[in-house]
Amino acid sequence: MDVSRIREDFPLLKQTMMGHPLIYMDNAATTLKPRCVIDAVTDYYTRLGANAHRGDYALSAQVDEAFESARARVAQFLNAKSSAQIVFTSGTSASLNQVASGYARKILKEGDVILSTVAEHASSILPFLRAAKETGARMEYIELDADGRVTLEHVQRSLHPRVRMIVLAQVSNVLGQVAPVADICRIAHAQGICVVVDGAQSTPHMRIDVQQMDCDFFAFSAHKLCGPTGVGVLYGKQELLEQCEPLYLGGGSNARFDVCGNLQLKEVPFRFESGTPPIEGVLGMRAAIDYLEEHSMEAIHAHELQLRSYIVDRMKQMDHVILYNENAQSGIITFNVKNIFAQDAASYFNANGIALRSGQHCAKLLVEFLQTSATLRASLYLYNTKEEADRFLDVLAQCTMERCLDIFF
Repeated sequence: MDVSRIREDFPLLKQTMMGHPLIYMDNAATTLKPRCVIDAVTDYYTRLGANAHRGDYALSAQVDEAFESARARVAQFLNAKSSAQIVFTSGTSASLNQVASGYARKILKEGDVILSTVAEHASSILPFLRAAKETGARMEYIELDADGRVTLEHVQRSLHPRVRMIVLAQVSNVLGQVAPVADICRIAHAQGICVVVDGAQSTPHMRIDVQQMDCDFFAFSAHKLCGPTGVGVLYGKQELLEQCEPLYLGGGSNARFDVCGNLQLKEVPFRFESGTPPIEGVLGMRAAIDYLEEHSMEAIHAHELQLRSYIVDRMKQMDHVILYNENAQSGIITFNVKNIFAQDAASYFNANGIALRSGQHCAKLLVEFLQTSATLRASLYLYNTKEEADRFLDVLAQCTMERCLDIFF
């Protein structure tokens, strides 16, 4: 993979930050956008502009064709059986809320259990906690191993007759650990348990095959895979989507209704897409998927792991660094600098032109497991280079309390 050529596609990488060339290592939060995605969004506004599934004129028909073609492209990207299994949402959070509100609340009864882990993002926990509270069900948490991984052994140990759902990330957003989701789905389905997968951190970085995985629902966001913000996808098995109540009702989702409240919804997936959709976002997402697959998901993942291994090997030699996920098989590196608050260290990196994340990363239940209130997270992508890794390591090596204080005073 020619990283130097890839970098030419990203206008933001030509910018500086705090007087230094920008080194962007916050890709788990959101990714930068290549020119082809920016052009796809601009093309909609300059060449098309009409609404989708609303007009009876030629321009609107062109939008319809482009919009539904993008849906088919997403289905192909995930290896879904049908484009009817692809629902466009505003992102992973909206997708998971749709499942929690529209499906979990329908199937859960008092005393039922939803299994999850303390490593999950708030969007995988809070909607299902609310569904549990409203139905008399409860959340239970699968034990993590010493590295923060979900293991098949721990999943099996957590299963019992009242478990109805398992909700977890394929790749955790703090520790970057990869869960054995296909095996989890296999043992869960043997007991009639529904499996919901948060794919926000996996879809941008590895090949996804929802049929091989055999998950019941799968969610991801476009902005984490070089696409626009404000758009994402919910994949669901057809029969489960048919049972799911739409989170929103309004224009576009219904076939007809009357003054008495009799309502006939449209077929799946359109019943879930009330209101004007993020058309430019959907078209930009398609361009992003085409771009990533042009460079190969396998090659992207291999590049990230190679760069991660190089960085982690050097970090392990630094006595002042605490590394929380040495063995993760993703581009996420979570760490702290001893005796320096994470946000202060992040400010020091910022002063040196390096963008990374600090805090709890929306996974507030993980604090006790990590035994720290906040961490730093560097997350890699296809445009990060060995030269950037060396610069990151040099700044990290020089990160002391005195130098962090110097940037404030």
